[in-house]
Amino acid sequence: MNIPLSRPYMDQQSKKNVLKVLDSGRYILGDNCKLFEEEFATYIGAKYAILTNSGTSAIFLSLMALNIGEGDEVIVPSHTAFPTVEPIFYTGAKPVFVDINESTYTLSPEEIRKNITDKTKAILPVHLYGHPAKMDSIKKIAKENDLSIIEDCCQAHGAFFKGKKVGAIGDVGCFSFYPSKNMTVGGDGGILTTNSHKIAETVKMLRNHGRKEKYKHEVMGLNLRFNEIQAVVGRIQLKKLDEFNNKRRGIAKLYSECLGSLPVVTPKEKKWGQSAFHLYVIRIEERTALQANLKNHGISTGIHYPIPCHMQPAVNKVMKTPKLITTEKIVDEIVSLPIFPELKSKEIIYVCNRISNYLS
Repeated sequence: MNIPLSRPYMDQQSKKNVLKVLDSGRYILGDNCKLFEEEFATYIGAKYAILTNSGTSAIFLSLMALNIGEGDEVIVPSHTAFPTVEPIFYTGAKPVFVDINESTYTLSPEEIRKNITDKTKAILPVHLYGHPAKMDSIKKIAKENDLSIIEDCCQAHGAFFKGKKVGAIGDVGCFSFYPSKNMTVGGDGGILTTNSHKIAETVKMLRNHGRKEKYKHEVMGLNLRFNEIQAVVGRIQLKKLDEFNNKRRGIAKLYSECLGSLPVVTPKEKKWGQSAFHLYVIRIEERTALQANLKNHGISTGIHYPIPCHMQPAVNKVMKTPKLITTEKIVDEIVSLPIFPELKSKEIIYVCNRISNYLS
């Protein structure tokens, strides 16, 4: 049996629609992009959605639109994909790395409070692996300290915090459509959601060379636009997202049932959150041997992420970073098991049996 870690979904209708776009001759920010933005905003429950060429660009544009730059500080977890923090450096601001909650792997509100200074301008919580951060506590802290909130939702399309979809809770939500995500666009892509008309209009200009009209550039912008071909793929995937997420939740439930009696730590879902289960991550000591054993039986695994951002060489070259006890502990134990909507029950049971046999 050969089981990949993930598998992107692509149907025949998407392929047909791509061909229609190719024949149309309109490829950049056309009608499909506009409709995709409207549909995504409605799905999330935000007033506006602005497409970008990646989730990284969505975070970068959010920081720019909020006027975060030289001398400012942004509170962020270290246990996240490196693209979460790269844009902070490129604005000239400083990421302030804080520790996480051990059960959700998301920003600890207590640690946020300890690290606020007069230079802090924003909090950037990451809804890691699909589980939401504790947004009510984070919003309370932000309000008390006049801080902006940029939600990194790149792994959490369709996740809920207390009945509200992530991406519509903070000032800005940032999503990625990378091929391994819960929904994709057949390549790189991203989208930014907000309830602020000012932020939306600013980002629209910034992503398109700083202009509203073709030859009138009102601000210094960039080329971080989206395209029609990927928009038609995204529109179809958005319609299937809830179905995809329900399948992921069913897969996660079966994994947890099968692994529940074994000496591994399985993902925990808080009562106030509903995870999109972008990843199913367990924790186990001596994970290297387990991964090798599973690989020998045709099972792909991953580590998300083996090196925390505050320990990355690129970061250590430019700044001193703190010791983060929980983060540094869990990165040596985490293992991502295969999860994607088409994963079959017999394949899940096969994975669990291999883990059980290895541990027995």
